[in-house]
Amino acid sequence: MFAFFIHALISVFAVLNPLGILPTFIALTGGYTQQEQRQVAKRTILNSFLILLAFLLLGNLILQWFSITISAFRVAGGILLFGIAYDLLHAKLSSIQDPSEEKSELSPQRKTQDTANGPLQSALHKTVNGAANGTANGTANGHPKEDITLTPLAIPVVAGPGTITSVMALSAGTDIVSRSIVVFLAFSVVLAVTFLIFYYATHIHRRITQTQLNVVTRLMGFILSIIAIQMAATGLGQLFPGLMHM
Repeated sequence: MFAFFIHALISVFAVLNPLGILPTFIALTGGYTQQEQRQVAKRTILNSFLILLAFLLLGNLILQWFSITISAFRVAGGILLFGIAYDLLHAKLSSIQDPSEEKSELSPQRKTQDTANGPLQSALHKTVNGAANGTANGTANGHPKEDITLTPLAIPVVAGPGTITSVMALSAGTDIVSRSIVVFLAFSVVLAVTFLIFYYATHIHRRITQTQLNVVTRLMGFILSIIAIQMAATGLGQLFPGLMHM
């Protein structure tokens, strides 16, 4: 069971990629004081914990409700995770984990600049602009800041489709109670690490370079791609037993 815990821990850590989503957290909390930023980190991780716990407890019921077999879910989950891994291997955040992809209205020139600078530099650029805008439009005018702890931070940045899929797929199996407990411990540890990274985001981003971030991101992508292929292969083997003996 300890080996399964390590497998679950690495799987969730790789798909969540705490260091990879740090620039997104920094960009979204632009204009916040350090105390406000840490409060956002605390509430974001709490929301993410409740979301993952809900899917862990109700995941099997959801699959049964829609008449989805565990094997089919593992194949679909493996495909989804491999898509995320492919983006990470190219040192970029997956589009399903980056809220800016959905509502970005950048000009071609700005997009080119962001691509050239890399995700960390782009996030820091947004942070500077966000700080100015936050001061001018938020605190200065007495308007409360928008609550970003549930969306987009908890969903889809932290507890996104990939993380939810991993939790549900890992907990599925014959001994569902034991597996669920192990998966619960695994994603709790990963969320605790993510909280520490968010909590000390200001200090971390001053010490990490774009090259170092790219190395970590690609490493997470490589690990996740292996996990995704194994997950899909296991599902295919259960759906088509004859394939395993060809």
